[in-house]
Amino acid sequence: MHEYTGQPFNDLLKENNLVLVQYYADWCNPCQMLKPILEELSTELTNIKFYRVDIEEYRDLAVNANVQSIPTVVLFKDGEEVGREKGFKPKHLMETWIKKTI
Repeated sequence: MHEYTGQPFNDLLKENNLVLVQYYADWCNPCQMLKPILEELSTELTNIKFYRVDIEEYRDLAVNANVQSIPTVVLFKDGEEVGREKGFKPKHLMETWIKKTI
């Protein structure tokens, strides 16, 4: 799982067929609970690039993505949003959602 560091977001989406983005904040407990689940899934679902975007640091990305609550997880395929989940989900539900969405 990669931490977003300010590279052009559209380039990141164009360079990878499948991208999963977790929008989070350090003070958000459900976000912190979701982090190890997504890290584990990133090692299992290697065809997907996993990124975390800190909404405090990259507020413009969160606004552009219409993130209204955190954690929000957005799945992109070929640069287009194909799915979105809000709130904490256990691993089996997150994995099922990802596989069903792609």
